[in-house]
Amino acid sequence: MNYIIKNAKIVNEGSITESPLLLKEGRISFDTSDCDGAEVIDATGCYLIPGVIDTHVHFRDGGDGSNPAGDFYSESRAAVAGGTTSVVDMPNTVPQTTNQEALEQKERMAAEKSMVNYGFMVGATNENIEWLLALEPTRYAAIKLFLGSSTGNMLVNNDEKLEKLFKEARKLIVAHCEEEAVVQANIKNFKLEYQGTEKETAALHPQIRNTEACYLSTYKAIERARRLGTRLHVAHLSTATELNLLSNIPLEKKNITAEVTPNHLWFDDRDYEKLGNKIKCNPAIKSNDDRLALWAALYDGLIDTIGTDHAPHPLEAKQKPYFDAPSGIPSIQHSLQMMMEPFFNPESRDDTEAIQTWMPLIVAKMSHNPALLFGIEKRGFIREGYWGDVVLVREEPHPHPIAKEELRYKCGWSPLEGETLHTRIEKVFINGKLVAEGGELTGGNAAKALQFEK
Repeated sequence: MNYIIKNAKIVNEGSITESPLLLKEGRISFDTSDCDGAEVIDATGCYLIPGVIDTHVHFRDGGDGSNPAGDFYSESRAAVAGGTTSVVDMPNTVPQTTNQEALEQKERMAAEKSMVNYGFMVGATNENIEWLLALEPTRYAAIKLFLGSSTGNMLVNNDEKLEKLFKEARKLIVAHCEEEAVVQANIKNFKLEYQGTEKETAALHPQIRNTEACYLSTYKAIERARRLGTRLHVAHLSTATELNLLSNIPLEKKNITAEVTPNHLWFDDRDYEKLGNKIKCNPAIKSNDDRLALWAALYDGLIDTIGTDHAPHPLEAKQKPYFDAPSGIPSIQHSLQMMMEPFFNPESRDDTEAIQTWMPLIVAKMSHNPALLFGIEKRGFIREGYWGDVVLVREEPHPHPIAKEELRYKCGWSPLEGETLHTRIEKVFINGKLVAEGGELTGGNAAKALQFEK
């Protein structure tokens, strides 16, 4: 089926315009004269945006779908429902994506299960640097480097190996930056004082994985990258202090770039009292001052992409005592709406000018820049001949609180339950095929493997 979408406000490449658009044979066209048999969609009142490209997800599926937290089928369905049309999955699965066999296994698995376009990062370890450097660059999105231990512990702490990787990498390095020595010392000290007491709560998390740990690790990674001319992307920034290490020059001139998650822009340390381990993630959600500084940096161009770090865990695991509970937040189903909420919520927005300013910026950070930064071919923009990954978003006339039964996650929970969002994901198209409508999946599947530039 081909589609003509008319009367939508198209948000693309810094502006909001109106023009009919044709999705024909999976591709975007602005020539609607050759459209016999196309279904016409009147999108009056909707914004038409390029599909979200989330370059930081943990779908938890190493290939057999047995993880109770999530798998490629369940989490890609949640992604579609939220307007995400392409994802890049992280390597800290079981098995870890740190060798050829594991990479090929994940590729086969995603081809069978995924409802969104998919690609993978490969993980660095102290033992596999030679394999990483020899791997064909078009096979994967980037190299994921854990400079602090997190779920699936893939910590790389061998200076000689790090030096070689930064010097010879042919792809972008995406770094999880937390200084391991600081974190481990804090864990030891806080366990001695608080474990097993009534004060063992998630409120300890930003004190353990603190600003010092983030800043020191980010500083070292950026210093090494600048010295060796490495393309480095700092994942999930969480502190105002780290922003001092970044530049707001145009993206195409940057070797050092950065990401923020919707969770670090939405929550702050006041939310631990209500939500506890549900918002325990690495790096930790920190103060309201940090949160506001991250918003400002997003606007000023210090932060280049928005990625969810979507990381589900079974609810029973999150309900364990703080020191035993895993880190990670399921968030991909509402990430786009989270980013739009401050500008559509009638209680927080000042006027419609905020929407005119922020909608193009959100699209740049969630669609354009991920495509450019990770070299994803023919996606992330509404351009002639590009793949038809587009989303219609409407201001919600009858907003209602998020209910558990609406969630697509295998884990079945979200820290956003009970929150009210003022936008609705009206329709989602992937490769020109309608895959979701009014929050319901249509049963269609048009996902493809992402193609990456060298």
